[in-house]
Amino acid sequence: MAGSVNKVILIGNLGSDPEVRYLESGSAVAKFNIATTESYTNKSGERVDNTEWHRIELWEGLAKVAEKYLKKGNQVYIEGRIRTDSWTDKEGQQRTGVTIRANSMTLLGGPAGGGSESSGQGYSQPSAPRANQSPRSSDPIPPSLAAGNDDDDLPF
Repeated sequence: MAGSVNKVILIGNLGSDPEVRYLESGSAVAKFNIATTESYTNKSGERVDNTEWHRIELWEGLAKVAEKYLKKGNQVYIEGRIRTDSWTDKEGQQRTGVTIRANSMTLLGGPAGGGSESSGQGYSQPSAPRANQSPRSSDPIPPSLAAGNDDDDLPF
């Protein structure tokens, strides 16, 4: 085999509002957790739900979209790659963690049973800008994809 692939696809619900910060360079970074749940019936005939939590990291335009539109409970579709990070905690212990660095995100709607659901709007991280060129902002949402109720100021 001549290469390798590091690709993750997740559909889940946000466990909290995104934490967004801006670096000295002006780059935006958003971090949040999403939950994915697998359901099955065990040998005893009982329904079992197995929930996994995934740490998501978005940069630049995607981070700004997350800051503006994502809230706890929202359902999102995420595409990205797995990154393993190592650090030393306050007690001097070596720690490792897995983060999904997203390069594409689609807003699928609010929490289950919530009010108006959106038809979904996708956002992708543009390729890296050339030197002295700022990254382009996310494209506006086409009116054909706009859904939602009049009480909501979200354009999707």
